[in-house]
Amino acid sequence: MAGLGYGYEKHLVGMTFEQAVESVTTALQEEGFGVLTVIDVKDTLKRKLDVDFRRYVILGACNPVLAERALEAEPQVGLLLPCNVVVQEAERGLMVSILAPKAMFRVVENPALAEVAEEADERLQRVMDALG
Repeated sequence: MAGLGYGYEKHLVGMTFEQAVESVTTALQEEGFGVLTVIDVKDTLKRKLDVDFRRYVILGACNPVLAERALEAEPQVGLLLPCNVVVQEAERGLMVSILAPKAMFRVVENPALAEVAEEADERLQRVMDALG
């Protein structure tokens, strides 16, 4: 699993794009995250701009327990939710990227969020590990 400084990424092998999205969704569910939104960037760019783009989806993942704790500590933290997960066709095949909550919550100067961010980060790292 490679680090981006603000997230994690991993190349997936031996699966189709649809299987990758399904595997990521399942791994997220096993860590208590549901997918609230699915943004199909390829489809959106084609419809709105008539631009051809590679397969690229953004999954808005949320763990309700962690979200509630974060919102109790910092009501405006909703600006940083949900956690974004990207599945895309890249030069070297399929790639999954997940935003690191610890990096994201650094912009909020509230120490009460540190524990929530740490737990979310650990859970999302386990999601990446589960992808093989």
